[in-house]
Parts: sequence; structure tokens; C-alpha cells
Amino acid sequence: MALFKGSGVAIITPFKSDSSRKVDFDKYEELIDWHVKNGTDAIITCGTTGETSTMLIDEQLEVIECAVSAAKKRIPVIAGTGTNDTAYDINVSKGAEKLGVDGLLLVTPYYNKTSQKGLIQHFNALATSVSIPVILYNVPSRTALNILPDTVKELSKIENIVGIKEASGDISQIAAIAEFCDDNFSLYSGNDDQTIPILALGGIGLISVVANIMPQYVHDMIFTYLEGSHDKARDMQLKLNPLCRALFLDVSPMPLKSAMNMMDMEVGECRLPLIGIEDSVKEMLKKRMTEHGLV
Repeated sequence: MALFKGSGVAIITPFKSDSSRKVDFDKYEELIDWHVKNGTDAIITCGTTGETSTMLIDEQLEVIECAVSAAKKRIPVIAGTGTNDTAYDINVSKGAEKLGVDGLLLVTPYYNKTSQKGLIQHFNALATSVSIPVILYNVPSRTALNILPDTVKELSKIENIVGIKEASGDISQIAAIAEFCDDNFSLYSGNDDQTIPILALGGIGLISVVANIMPQYVHDMIFTYLEGSHDKARDMQLKLNPLCRALFLDVSPMPLKSAMNMMDMEVGECRLPLIGIEDSVKEMLKKRMTEHGLV
């Protein structure tokens, strides 16, 4: 059974505009309510886009608790709890489960990256430490570690590992994973610009960056495809792609937060080591946003 179908937003974490950069929980609740009312099908809290690597465990759990409370069971909340330390991840994952999340998103270990056998042991230890569903997260551009299809296949045999967010960008690899996906194991795009190609391979949704600013459009694009209007969905994807590329002209989520602030969403800046974007990037981003009527 899939954790969700459609558009899951990899939601940003808003920070206060003063030098403290503390989490703005009021704004976070406001954003989540906005997503629920504007087509988003799931909230993915404390992922890469949420700058979780800058949070201590207590703060991370506070953010997760806020997301669960704000969503009010209207749509699923999935918490990112993966790092490069298995024991730490088990601790955070258990904490998130107690707070009432619907599932977990677990990224591959980074820096002290392991072998494929190590990945199996790592994810098995995490999945069996909780009773809620788990989605694997493969993003080798960030972690320098790729989950190979045979490894995914082995991990899919673990009862509560129910899917993968595939952000390798390698369509051949994703197609190999799609070969063994079924009702018990779901494929999600991890790259906004590859959503429709991955749906064509049997994917059922996207964990999205661009949905932070275009939630209804992303939801509609996915369900347009899933409901059979493939040509229209393809056209929506192609129209969206220039904006997707603009959101990655600098390190994500730096351009995204800039875009949201241009839309008067007042989400604050990123935490160091992430900084503001260059004026040239901002101008290109604004141009692409203008094409979609966002500014």
C-alpha cells in the first residue's frame, strides 16, 4: 500500500529573519495549511530542502511535531530522519514515530559512505526499529553513494520499506528499479524535471522542490498523467522545466527560499553554510517565475 500518490512537497523550513535563524513555527504551520488547501498530497518534513543537516535532534523533532500538528491528519506527513550514523538515525526515527508521522524518508549515508552490503544492513536496522512505512532516498549527487537496483530489490523485501525516492537522474537505473515495483513498493521521482518520464515507468508521484511555490500545478500535472491525459501532462512538464532548472542554478534550497521571499512568503534566509544567491541568479529566477505568473 502506497504511503501517498501524487505530489509530496519537500517543504522548506522557515527561519526567523533576525540573526538567530531560529525556526519560525508560526510560518511553518501557515505553509502547511496552505499546502493542504492547494493540492499537495503529502508533507515531507526535515528533508534536504528543509535544511535538516543544520538542526540538532531536539530542534528536528520539534519541527516534525509541528508538521504533524499542523497537518491534522488531512494529508500524510513523512519525516526525513536519515544521516550517516545508523544509531543516531534509529533514535530520531523512533522519536518521529512517537510524534505520529505517517512514514519516514531515509537518505543513503554520506561522507562515511558504505558498501551495497552495508546499505542493506543500515536500512534493515532502521526499518526494523520502527513499525511505520519507510521510503528510501537515493540522491548520489548529494551523498556520493548510489543505491544500485539489485540493492533496492533486496531492500524491497523488508515489510515496511514501501518505496524509493529516486533522484539519481539515471533513467536506465530507474527503469531497472521499476521492473520490480508493485502494489507493495512504490517509485517516486526525486527530480521535478523527470516527473512525467518516471510516471511513464510506473511511478506514482513526486517528492518535489517546485511544489513549494506551485503546489496546485504540480498536483494537477501528476494526476493529469495518472488519469490518462499523457500529452497534456507532457506539455505541463515541458512548460515547468525551465523554472525547475532555475531553482537549481545555485545550491538548493538557496534559490527556492529566494523565490518564496520574492512571492512575499517571508520564509527567511538559509542557515550557514548556505547563503543568499547572486543577483544574476535572482534575475534569471525572477524571469522564470514571471513566466508562470508567480511574481
